[in-house]
Amino acid sequence: MRRLGGSEVKTRERSSAGGGGGRQSVPAPTLNGPGVGSRLPVAPRERKPALAALAVLLILVGALGATVMVLRAGNKVSVVEVTQAVSVGDPIPQSAITEVMVADGTDVHYIRWSQRDDLLTRFRASTNITSGSVLVESMITNKSDLLPAGKALVGLSLKEGQFPSGLSNGLTVAAYLVGDNAKTSSDSGDSAGSSASGGNPPISDDLIIKKIESSGQNGLGDGTTTITVIADAADAGALTAASASGDVSLVLLPSKH
Repeated sequence: MRRLGGSEVKTRERSSAGGGGGRQSVPAPTLNGPGVGSRLPVAPRERKPALAALAVLLILVGALGATVMVLRAGNKVSVVEVTQAVSVGDPIPQSAITEVMVADGTDVHYIRWSQRDDLLTRFRASTNITSGSVLVESMITNKSDLLPAGKALVGLSLKEGQFPSGLSNGLTVAAYLVGDNAKTSSDSGDSAGSSASGGNPPISDDLIIKKIESSGQNGLGDGTTTITVIADAADAGALTAASASGDVSLVLLPSKH
């Protein structure tokens, strides 16, 4: 048997110690363990589909509401505006109306501009209408129903001093019995009622002036003024009698209409 030399012995010793120039081998990764640089597994996040659906629904409802508001703001209709004051019972003339645009979709019953012909021929003001008012159905009435039930038109022939200055259509006045007839009525009437009222009670305290005609307008030239009022039908007889005898006087009251 051949004996090994010294150099061969050293070479085999190094090979048995690991070889490869003294480098140690790295064990291979196992199949069950994480590889080099791998992340630890993360638990899946819990999902809530009901909440997500609700959020989407709220967004859609908000967008729809905003769209409807924009559309309504841009949807205008043509209606009637009154440009001159009109007294209760009077017709509304062509010269007293104009066309304006308002937003549609409300519960207000406007008189449309397309209805103006019917307005001028068939209707009258059911209340005192001020200039600048947008006309609605509650402000007008059919001319055949000009006077509500229980009301009457009464003409009062008055002289200067029997009514205050500055009267105009639509104002509310009270009518008082004056002169000798007033004294007679006070003496024969209910003393308790007279004292409670502080004197003669009015014939009526809810008369609405409908029309005023001076003597210069009707050509009488006698200094009288005829004032037509809307009164309770129950007071019409007393008012007419007092006016015929010249024993009635009007007092201006704050308007109730």
